[in-house]
Amino acid sequence: MYEANSKRKLVVDSVFIENEISKDYSNHIFQRLTAVRKRFDRVDFRYAVFDGGYLRDCHFDSCDFTGAKFISSNFHGTKFCGCRFEYAVFERTNIGIEILDTESPRYENLKMRFARTLRLNYQQLGDVKGVNKAMELELEAWCIHLRKALTSDEEYYRKKYHGYLWFKTLIEYMYFIFGNFVWGNGESAKKLLRAVFLILIGMSFYDVFMFEDPSLLESYKKGIGRAAAAFMGIPIDAAYPKPYLAGVTFVRLVAVGFLLSIIIKKYNRR
Repeated sequence: MYEANSKRKLVVDSVFIENEISKDYSNHIFQRLTAVRKRFDRVDFRYAVFDGGYLRDCHFDSCDFTGAKFISSNFHGTKFCGCRFEYAVFERTNIGIEILDTESPRYENLKMRFARTLRLNYQQLGDVKGVNKAMELELEAWCIHLRKALTSDEEYYRKKYHGYLWFKTLIEYMYFIFGNFVWGNGESAKKLLRAVFLILIGMSFYDVFMFEDPSLLESYKKGIGRAAAAFMGIPIDAAYPKPYLAGVTFVRLVAVGFLLSIIIKKYNRR
């Protein structure tokens, strides 16, 4: 059973000429709405659509944007304080990245969706700084959400995540933690270099205990040199087993692939 008429109200080419307090604009479709240096206090914008709006240097305090949609709008200089953005969607909208710090939803699964829609929005605008900040928030919220799904006593998580779904979430969490450590889940070249360095350290210890005297400092210097050469595919005099060299080659190719992925992703945001 559904109602054919959603009772949406279409507002076209309108201008807010005064401050708005405790008004109800839910289910409104604002096309080419304009407002400059106006205040909106406790205004209900639930499920509203802002299409082609221009709201510059405005201030929204304790407003409800649940389920709202922002399309090709400009909120340059506009501030938000204590507003709700659960299930809101942003497309090609100029909005400050401060919204990620101040207006993120409380629950991690909603925070993750909020950060994701803003990340895609900033990608459409070519805002690299906004994309990076939104990605950081999205990954952080996803990590906390997975951890709570496994360990939290909150009713929501215990009702939803049990049995097979709990085990599946455990696998996702382990994969997330591993990916974050190795290369920041595709976002950190520094973490990738750190992982490569740790691999070289492990290879050098293998070299020392297989071919050198572990009690001599000189052995470790030789070991790190041969490990670096083996990792780079440079021929060396050590008689490494073929399976070992095959494993090193595989790790090298994966590391190069990860590095290229990070570089391409960074440049694609510009």
